[in-house]
Amino acid sequence: MSAAATTLGLLAGGRATRLDGADKAWLERRGQAQVLRLAQRVEAEVDAVLVSANRDLERYASHGLAAIADRRAGLGPLGGLEALADACTTPWLLTLPVDLVSVNDCLLRSLRAAGGDGAWAEDDDGRQPLVALWRVDALRAALPAVLSSGELSVHGLQSRLGMVAVRFAGLRFGNLNTPPDLAAAGFSPV
Repeated sequence: MSAAATTLGLLAGGRATRLDGADKAWLERRGQAQVLRLAQRVEAEVDAVLVSANRDLERYASHGLAAIADRRAGLGPLGGLEALADACTTPWLLTLPVDLVSVNDCLLRSLRAAGGDGAWAEDDDGRQPLVALWRVDALRAALPAVLSSGELSVHGLQSRLGMVAVRFAGLRFGNLNTPPDLAAAGFSPV
């Protein structure tokens, strides 16, 4: 396995409270489910794809996606990161929240160029901590202390790892959190 081998980890384990619990992974845009669209968008640049999900795992499998549930409930995004890190078999993990509107062509290359134990993206809307590239062994080593501290901040974890920001000027990844967000991005209503 190459030292640059990377797994795409799609974070789809959220509760979508602002969308009345709709599963964002399966929201459709032009007839294609969000999780499938993001996986296909990046799959040529990665060696494997995993999905962190806490419901309907069989549905992912029926589409050829390996889905894993959080090992511990109530940890928010860190629960998804823990599950992905545990299942990841490559040295690097690229995470993307399933509610992103778009991903640019140079995302992985730009994050990789930052070096160190990884990097997170910053677009014109600000910090996007879950649009990130993580060195898996460093992530695995840092997670137990962070989780036992009770501070469930992705920012705190990234600070502990010494991860850096990569600025994507003129770009907005967007986010699908509310019905107006869905309508603006051309998704079918929930």
